[in-house]
Amino acid sequence: MSRRTFGADSLAPFEPYDRAVVSGDHVFCSGTLGTDPATGEAADSVAAQAEQALTNLAGVLSESGSSMRQLVKTTIYYLGSEDFSAINDVYARHMPTPPPARSAVPCSALPEGLLFCIDAIAALG
Repeated sequence: MSRRTFGADSLAPFEPYDRAVVSGDHVFCSGTLGTDPATGEAADSVAAQAEQALTNLAGVLSESGSSMRQLVKTTIYYLGSEDFSAINDVYARHMPTPPPARSAVPCSALPEGLLFCIDAIAALG
């Protein structure tokens, strides 16, 4: 099995893992947060964090040789059920037609007090 990894160094100070791993014909993206890559800061609203996280995910996919159009499966993690509609609106604007399979998991906490996170699997090529 061949394996290429992307960007573990850009994740500090969070965790020691790669942003994405290419294996076979797919790219597996780690949880992507809604923080600004230049500053490490996050907006206060869940919609703004979701927007940034999806922009960050698009960048990771592009760097890995894939794109949002090639998403197969996503999992979103969020704090408040009252935020689901706002998250869904942002998510829908970033997804291809037809959209990928998705799971949505409400959480009691996310790293660094964040409100939204997404991981993904996409095809290559």
